[in-house]
Amino acid sequence: MSIISTILKRELRSYFLTPIAYVFIVVFLLLNGICTFYFGDFWGRAQADLVSFFSFHPWIYAIFIPAISMRLWAEERKTGSIEILFTLPITITQAILGKFLAGLVFISVALVLTMPMWILVNYLGKPDNGVIAVCYLGSLLMASCFLAIGAAVSALTKNQVIAFVLSLLLCLLVNLLGFPVVIDQLRLFMPNIVIDTLRNLSFLTNFDTMSRGIIELRSIVYFITLTAFFLFANAVFIENKRAD
Repeated sequence: MSIISTILKRELRSYFLTPIAYVFIVVFLLLNGICTFYFGDFWGRAQADLVSFFSFHPWIYAIFIPAISMRLWAEERKTGSIEILFTLPITITQAILGKFLAGLVFISVALVLTMPMWILVNYLGKPDNGVIAVCYLGSLLMASCFLAIGAAVSALTKNQVIAFVLSLLLCLLVNLLGFPVVIDQLRLFMPNIVIDTLRNLSFLTNFDTMSRGIIELRSIVYFITLTAFFLFANAVFIENKRAD
């Protein structure tokens, strides 16, 4: 655990020693504000809730998190520091968990900084704070999946731009599988059982349940399992690159 903690601190330090981390956080907060107040019509809805805030998280994360994760392994491979990293007495699992947790802490900091929205709706009315708490939990679980996907893709290439584009496309895909317009088009040539399966694999479908304040075990297991799967894939990719 101490080794994982050391890697976590090293990665976090690399985030905050450059202006990039602060730019990412500012952009994340701006995107959330624009989506909530403009596209989500926060004031026009005249309701003391954060539905218009959380409904855009799957799309914001699909852009924001690949930009964070693209450097996790691609930079290590490009600079050759990955070879130095694995000459140290650490395992691949420790390295992957340390990097992943550092990224998750960074995302958590950005998410915590959105909590003035929670304060605002409590000032304006009497929201169901239990529902909002579940929404934040669901948002973080979904973010961990996006991050695990981005980390696995980053392990496949030395080029950060390629890692970003591939992660972005994959993250958008797992969202679009639950997007109503896409589902309606797929129904034209696919059987319902296939459509239902694809929709259940979508982040939108699983996050929608939690965004309504419902703690559904299926959705929690889905996010945790998918995160674990892509972390495992990350380990396989790194092991294969070491063997080359």
